[in-house]
Amino acid sequence: MRRWDNRHLAAAGLRWLLLLLLAVPAVGLAQNTTIRGVVTDAKTREKLPFVSVSVPQSTIGTNTDDQGQFTLQVPAQYTTIVFTYLGYSPVTKTITPGQALTLNVQLATSAALLNEVVVRGSKPPRYKNKDNPAVTLIRHVIENKAQNRPESYPYVEYDKYEKMSFSFSNLSDKFKNRKIFRNYQFLFKTQDSTAAGGVNILPIYLEEKLFHEYYRKDPAKRQTVVLGNKQVEFDKHFIDNEGLSTYFNRMYQDIDIYANNISLLGNQLLSPIANSAPSFYQYYISDTLKQHVPQLIELSFFPRNKGDMLFAGKLYVTLDGNYAVQQANLSVDKRINLNFVKSLNASLEFAENPDKRYHLSKSFLGIDFGITEKGSGFYGERTVSFSKYLLNKAQPDSLYNAPLRVATDSSASRGAAFLQQNRPDSLSLVEKAIYRNVDTLQTIKSFQRSLTLFTFLFSGYKSFGPFEVGPSNTFYSFNPVEGFRLRVGGRTTPDFSKRIFFETYTAYGFKDEKWKYFLSSTYSFNNTSIYKFPQRLLRASFQRDTRIPGQDLQFVQEDNFLLSFKRGVNDKYLYNDVYRLDYVYEFSNHFSYTLGFKKLQQSPAGGLYFRNVVNDQPNNVTSLTTSELILGLRWAPNEAFYQGKLYRVPIINAYPIFSAQLARGIKGFFNGEYNYTNVAANATKRFYLSQLGHADVTLEGGYVLGQVPFPLLDVHRANQSYSYQLNSYNLMNFLEFSSDHYASLFIDQNFNGFFFNKLPLIKHLKLRETASLKLLYGGVRDENNPANHPELYQFLRDAQGQPISFILGTQPYAEASVGVANIFKLFRLDIVKRLTYLDNPNVAQWGLRGRFKVDF
Repeated sequence: MRRWDNRHLAAAGLRWLLLLLLAVPAVGLAQNTTIRGVVTDAKTREKLPFVSVSVPQSTIGTNTDDQGQFTLQVPAQYTTIVFTYLGYSPVTKTITPGQALTLNVQLATSAALLNEVVVRGSKPPRYKNKDNPAVTLIRHVIENKAQNRPESYPYVEYDKYEKMSFSFSNLSDKFKNRKIFRNYQFLFKTQDSTAAGGVNILPIYLEEKLFHEYYRKDPAKRQTVVLGNKQVEFDKHFIDNEGLSTYFNRMYQDIDIYANNISLLGNQLLSPIANSAPSFYQYYISDTLKQHVPQLIELSFFPRNKGDMLFAGKLYVTLDGNYAVQQANLSVDKRINLNFVKSLNASLEFAENPDKRYHLSKSFLGIDFGITEKGSGFYGERTVSFSKYLLNKAQPDSLYNAPLRVATDSSASRGAAFLQQNRPDSLSLVEKAIYRNVDTLQTIKSFQRSLTLFTFLFSGYKSFGPFEVGPSNTFYSFNPVEGFRLRVGGRTTPDFSKRIFFETYTAYGFKDEKWKYFLSSTYSFNNTSIYKFPQRLLRASFQRDTRIPGQDLQFVQEDNFLLSFKRGVNDKYLYNDVYRLDYVYEFSNHFSYTLGFKKLQQSPAGGLYFRNVVNDQPNNVTSLTTSELILGLRWAPNEAFYQGKLYRVPIINAYPIFSAQLARGIKGFFNGEYNYTNVAANATKRFYLSQLGHADVTLEGGYVLGQVPFPLLDVHRANQSYSYQLNSYNLMNFLEFSSDHYASLFIDQNFNGFFFNKLPLIKHLKLRETASLKLLYGGVRDENNPANHPELYQFLRDAQGQPISFILGTQPYAEASVGVANIFKLFRLDIVKRLTYLDNPNVAQWGLRGRFKVDF
């Protein structure tokens, strides 16, 4: 299993960096006029929800929320806005371009309508789908989704230009006027107070990409040719630029309005034109644009429940029989169960094809982040433009089947002039200055010190150029065998060599008075970082250290200080000497294989013992040596990574991951004591369930052929710490169960607040529900049962002679949990119930386990 080194800490650090520091300006918003206010009934003074606020002769507009409030950005060329509401007379207001304005508008009921309607109360009629023309219209849009998607054409190709920018936002004058910035005021930009990001912003990041993309319908295939790219470059010793770019692009993904679910910030929001959307949204026909050809209907939509993962906004639908989306404006309610998001706005524009259908021509996504509503944070926006749209032109099959391509004369060699000539929109003055200003910012000593501290806190490593020391969370720990334990280690960086990498640590236990150490050397055949995909490397390593049998931690160092605290009896350890040689080869299609050799010498420590019966007498065995040849296979179609020079973290997506391993133990080979074959297979997949969140499902199985003692069986993954571990049995004791054949099922369901969002008071806490189920079937064949073969190591007993290691019977081991996540936006707590084998000694039937996680 993979360990938590600075790969995963760096990914978490990126999240914290965004939460605490970054932001981007709302480029161009200063040229707009910001209008905000409240719309009420002229007679009753009641606030009117869902009033249409629009700019005549345009598709610019919004709706009031359920409190009658609105905010609208109006381009400088328009001077009037209109307020319309069914049953009320429209009101037109004149505005002065460039001047922010607060309008509190009162609408009077229409006299003509009053003659026909009997008012029976102040409450509006209850919303319903039946006989609702807006719902009828949206059902037409849903029915025509397939024909209006680009994927309906046999072949499509186009140029795609992406621009992403970030800035520190909502900076106070006190921060801006600090002494350290006295000579660097040019870094700050001042904008309209109503613009996203606030008055004072500090632009720090800009990235541009230009692609040519191809699509083939049958068989479905996409191909991308990278024409050019450019991004702000930070000092590589502090920030991994490639990893930063990957993380930002993961946050700001393409918005496909025709998909049932839209991925944003690692979550899935239901599209307003999803198949099931009428069950979750309310729709209103708010305007008709008769002057537009074809005629458009403005359709406003709102979530039925404000806290659910849903959008609010407007769709402009063509009335030409195609019912295509011509434009879409999307936002989210402030009460939505998203973390650290103060506001989110997206817009999609569609252009007409020769056959009168539409393709996406431009998209915009802007998100304002912050820990608090009014504090500083960061603002980021991504603009994507599509041009040179070409339909139904077939390309050779070789083009579609090739891996990701980079143009031979990409922008790296063409220089900035290439993007200058080919970007569809010119950069603003603020954006043009970002590249230069960031270089200047990095010369400020206090900024360098802040980055150094941040890097150490969240990656756990302190860089010294070609070598870095860490990880910091393993410097101190303790356990019953070693007592107080100190450890120090480090590894080389690409500054030392791009082909050869070294990693090492040494540790000392003050109770057992033994030194432990580790040394590895890795050679990269790609002449690049060993973490960069695709990997092609050879690694040799030696490790002498302690280990708990049955503790297989994913992404976590075993001597992490927080894992020093454990429940129950925890004194069964191993002293291991491990020699390894591994060759890893990854293909571009994400299939990989590993060829390896491992020699392992295990010596029992603490309360663990190896004991068999020889000549009817108990015999204590001091060590067990095995030598294995290993073949590992892995296939992860469409896998993506947060990838940098010194880490690589898989990004969970909807695609499955398959892995298998065959280990052949050979007796007499490098002093190996047993012949055996261990086969294991694993399949894992995340199932996205729209409004019900997602479920992570893992199937695993294994089989040991040959007669072996219990340390060479599959010792099932147990957990006696107080942390909730996704891939371990959280109420199983260490060494409690071993098997020579087994099958397991793990299900971890995250509901993303679907139920809590509907509970009064509770919904304001933005909590999220979790549930899990873990099942394990297994057993030991007679040939590996020490009760039948006393020459095998006996299963463990405690000091009173009571058995503490067992064989699974016909009944599976089972445990289930329910939990609450997103506590203070940081924690998950689960109540775990053990369901079977409750009569085993020293077992806990219930447990409270916690897990730390920062997520959007």
